[in-house]
Amino acid sequence: MLQKTFFKGSFVEYSIVRYFIMAEEKQGQGTNPPQEQPNEPLPRDYNQLLGTNNPTKTSWPELVGVTAEEAEKKIKEEMGGAEIQVVPPGYFVTADFKPKRVRLYVDESNKVTRAPGIG
Repeated sequence: MLQKTFFKGSFVEYSIVRYFIMAEEKQGQGTNPPQEQPNEPLPRDYNQLLGTNNPTKTSWPELVGVTAEEAEKKIKEEMGGAEIQVVPPGYFVTADFKPKRVRLYVDESNKVTRAPGIG
């Protein structure tokens, strides 16, 4: 055990050294339980992380040129819980990502101008 009489330094330095010495002593007594190893490997990509609830399709380039109503109907058939947002020309959108949201960018005639995608 470290005694203050043999330690040259401030009380704070003494306390830090004593803390580490006591931690080493406790480690030898087995007070820290062994860490559990995960049974499953960590996910390697976004789709693997979401599991079975994720859509296999993340964009719909075939919908460019169709009306917003037709596009919304097609997307809801393939992705049941989708939140569809129609974005008129010149409107700003937020940069956040939502896995259930699909934005439809339309022109003045309400036709899709960009491939809709999740986010």
